[in-house]
Amino acid sequence: MFFEPAKNDHGMPFNPIKACVVPRPIGWITTMDSDGLVNAAPFSFFNILSYNPPYVIFSSGGHAEDHQDKDTAANARATGEFVYNMATWDQREEMNQSGLIVDRTLDELAETGLETLPSKLVAPPRIKGSPVHLECKVFKIIDLPGDTRLASHSAVIGEVIGAHIVDEAITEDGIFDVASLKPLSRLGYKDYAWTDPSVVFQMEKRTPEDLVGKPSQAAE
Repeated sequence: MFFEPAKNDHGMPFNPIKACVVPRPIGWITTMDSDGLVNAAPFSFFNILSYNPPYVIFSSGGHAEDHQDKDTAANARATGEFVYNMATWDQREEMNQSGLIVDRTLDELAETGLETLPSKLVAPPRIKGSPVHLECKVFKIIDLPGDTRLASHSAVIGEVIGAHIVDEAITEDGIFDVASLKPLSRLGYKDYAWTDPSVVFQMEKRTPEDLVGKPSQAAE
């Protein structure tokens, strides 16, 4: 099949476009407003962009009630700080529930029974129980226009200035065994997945020198 997203002419019950780029890491983001109210929300439009220095990005759509910036994007825009918390299988219910709360006056962490840990370099707290936290300073916010205000997105790019990793997930060889933590990812529709050691495999990168005199992959 072929369709043009602008025409929405796919002929399916739901637009499949989000299911075409998967899995996407869950960006469980904590922010704080100017009055000190903590906000926590998961975003499936999330990823890391570079390594040295590391930058991450999350993209937030409009608020369901007033179609303005969601609290996370508004807080990041106002304060210039946020924290990424890795969402895992163990906290899947709390992660999901934190994304369902739309009342701007509520503290999602308190409402979902989650506890916090203080950050070291930024004001927003970390989520206790999450095995990885990345403390971030906002580098740039790119406003992506949508067909409606609700569909418009704020793409928030943050520089990672502090990283926390639980010691229990670091092997004797000094490798971060991330798969043992069952990190969550988003697929299409209402589908999620986790990564565990049973699905992890390794491949060595091949250089041009490795391929000299060897059959092409197409021929194989």
